[in-house]
Amino acid sequence: MNKILKALVALPAILFIVTGLRWLVAPAGVAPMFGLTLADGVGLSSQVGDMSAFFLTLGICMLVGLVTGRRVWFYPPIMLLLLTAVGRILAWLVHDAALALDLIGPEIIVSVILLVAARRLPESA
Repeated sequence: MNKILKALVALPAILFIVTGLRWLVAPAGVAPMFGLTLADGVGLSSQVGDMSAFFLTLGICMLVGLVTGRRVWFYPPIMLLLLTAVGRILAWLVHDAALALDLIGPEIIVSVILLVAARRLPESA
């Protein structure tokens, strides 16, 4: 069971890292996946910097948690993902944004997987 759980953590971690790297090297290809058009100037700098940092932090923390066996590393990605989902819902409720269920769903699913992993996987010293 733990091997399956580790795989369920590793797969999105790798996908997050790939997405973060894509933001660094080819942002025009990844921006449309998030409903974004690339800005220019400081806006482009913010998009590339913020989005790459977000996804790289998610993936790296998840992999560090798996490699070290320190479950505490799962909590930053859980917070980032759940706060992102809450932000998307608030944007829909307050700012007339589209309700992005296709983005919110995976954020919640990966958060639940990480919560289960943080409780079930053995802790290393």
